Amino acid sequence: MRFYPEPDYSHGKIGKTAVVLLNLGTPDAPERSAVRRYLKQFLWDRRVVEVPRPVWWLILNGIILPFRSGQSAKKYASIWTKDGSPLKVHTEKQAVLLKGYLGERGHEVHVTYAMRYGSPSIPSVLNKLKAEGYERILILSGYPQYSATTTASNFDAVFQHYQQVRNVPELRLVKNYHDHDAYIEALRQSVLKHWQTHGRPEKLVMSFHGLPKAFLLRGDPYHCECYKTARLLAEKLGLSKDQYLVTFQSRLGRAEWLQPYTSNAVKELAQQDTKRIDVICPGFIADCLETLEEIAMEVREDFLHAGGKEFNYIPCLNESPSWLRALAEIAEQHLIGWPTMMTVSLRDEQKQQALISRSEAKRIGAPL
Repeated sequence: MRFYPEPDYSHGKIGKTAVVLLNLGTPDAPERSAVRRYLKQFLWDRRVVEVPRPVWWLILNGIILPFRSGQSAKKYASIWTKDGSPLKVHTEKQAVLLKGYLGERGHEVHVTYAMRYGSPSIPSVLNKLKAEGYERILILSGYPQYSATTTASNFDAVFQHYQQVRNVPELRLVKNYHDHDAYIEALRQSVLKHWQTHGRPEKLVMSFHGLPKAFLLRGDPYHCECYKTARLLAEKLGLSKDQYLVTFQSRLGRAEWLQPYTSNAVKELAQQDTKRIDVICPGFIADCLETLEEIAMEVREDFLHAGGKEFNYIPCLNESPSWLRALAEIAEQHLIGWPTMMTVSLRDEQKQQALISRSEAKRIGAPL
């Protein structure tokens, strides 16, 4: 087996702690070639597609990549910002701010981010942390609801990387936080903030990313965790069962996926004379193609063309203070037992570092 080069080792060094925020990833550019590379890596993941490899290789390379890459590139171009992919921009800001929030809570930790597909890759980030002397690493996935296709795939990439490392650091992995009080509260505040400006809709649609129904039948808990998140949020908002609807988006292929499908559901609501709906995507902690293009553009058109009058998309949690506090609380609970707490003098220094982190966040446009 080939191993990564090890940094010089000496006894007596004090190991440092890092938090790695992992998200799905994004193409490097809204161009056909970049999107093709990204899709090839994403759709070749055995966790994402469980079709036998020879058959899937033919479908992926002969049908999906040649035709879907150009279409997806146009979609990415419609949401691309001057700073790049929205998902990458938001994830970078979240990492910067999380370091500051943890510092204010007394934790001396480094926070960075990596992408499962695309860059910065998980191996490149973990190698960098190794070289810099980080001996304790908390892996914090950007998926509140666990699925084998997302969270487990992140874990696979981490474990595969460390199969090529001799001196493996101490690892902790956050599986999910779909029912964490602080996460639900952050969602509640984002909805209420939107309603304070725009008023209340007739129906709140909670759209989660879909999965093939077969995955649910084989034991993936994602479906149940989505419904628990929705129920807890509805209770926090004081909504009755007829005031909200849970749906699933982003279907791929002809197989049956989790239902109801978001597009079909909003059309039915319009046909039932529902004039206004608001849509929130609780399964995404940062706005991305699936929220900004699929929901805020495509699903909006579906609703309006079917007779609906007003469609509002409620943005993801992104860098909202309530969400960053929640993320810090989630991380802190998993850091318990590690020597991350600072002395009084270090806390004063860290408070200054927190101010620097917030200054950096301000530079990249994150709200404080």
